[in-house]
Amino acid sequence: NFYFMEMNTRIQVEHPVTEMVTGIDIVKEQFHIAEDSGLSITQKDVVLKGCAIECRINAEDPDRGFIPTPGVVKFIHLPGGLGVRVDTHLYAGYKIPPYYDSLIAKLIVHDQDRPWTITKMRRSLSEMVIEGIPTTIPFHLRLLIDDDFNKGNITTHFISDKFKL
Repeated sequence: NFYFMEMNTRIQVEHPVTEMVTGIDIVKEQFHIAEDSGLSITQKDVVLKGCAIECRINAEDPDRGFIPTPGVVKFIHLPGGLGVRVDTHLYAGYKIPPYYDSLIAKLIVHDQDRPWTITKMRRSLSEMVIEGIPTTIPFHLRLLIDDDFNKGNITTHFISDKFKL
């Protein structure tokens, strides 16, 4: 018998984390399946390497209860480098509408282990600049310098307990 906690008919928004630690392009594999070609890999080809973390950057103000912050992006600078991936549709002049999901970018980093990955994420978030609207970048930076987070001492209530939101 098979039991599922969750099932989606779409690819998960977090799929880049899996892609970073396996080196497998999941979307490409989906196309292989859709073309009736089958998977180009086998289970033994799936080898986990290192650690990856994804920060979902939202057009929200964390200091005001994460309320959405529609508006116009005046300037954008994205981080880069080995093990850094940014998925976004933003550009200077883009108008963020108030009607849809506030997700504006996904920043994914990969490195050899959790401490190095956290360090790389802090650097990448510090280099990421989105001017014109408040974003969750400062919140992610606060989270990544927290001792309990860095030690892995977290629960499902970590954010609400630690940051009194």
